[in-house]
Amino acid sequence: MTGPAAYRMVASGPSALLLEVADAAAALSLAEHLREEVDATDVVPGACTVLVDGAEPSAVAGAVERWDPTADPDHGPLVEVPVVYDGADLAAVADVWGCTVREVVERHTSLELVSAFCGFAPGFAYLSGVPDEWSVPRLESPRPRVPAGSVALAGTWSAVYPTASPGGWRLLGRTDVALWDTRRTPPALLAPGTRVAFREVRP
Repeated sequence: MTGPAAYRMVASGPSALLLEVADAAAALSLAEHLREEVDATDVVPGACTVLVDGAEPSAVAGAVERWDPTADPDHGPLVEVPVVYDGADLAAVADVWGCTVREVVERHTSLELVSAFCGFAPGFAYLSGVPDEWSVPRLESPRPRVPAGSVALAGTWSAVYPTASPGGWRLLGRTDVALWDTRRTPPALLAPGTRVAFREVRP
């Protein structure tokens, strides 16, 4: 892959194409562009891929050639997520960051994150925008059960667990917001492109 709009396109199944790009930001940018440019059944961004289903390959290739990955993305609405910051890993994150627990909360609530893609579980959005210097390692051994609504960090991603499940992310707090609701359109509250801000609330 070379050039400012570098990508690789391969067939994926009988009717889909998989486009490989540099990173999650490029994948989200390309997905937003393709939704405007091509007639497709579905366009799904990933960590460094975009899956396009039900579109003509020539139309997809032409649209990608018109894509400017350096353009400012047109992200979706801002969703504010209320959080009680009482997570089990607050002190550990403070140690990694070299700050106080109070400063961990202040840093996390200062960010405007973007849902880059959804995966792992329905409604689980990988939120980009955590600075590289704030990257935190996952737990060496995942917890067998992380409660639904847990707000967490791993690497340079933040997320909210939509349901109880195993997980190795660092837990900062909890929210009562419903991340996945099949009666809602779309069912995922934090669909790709959604801007997200965490706001501290008291228990």
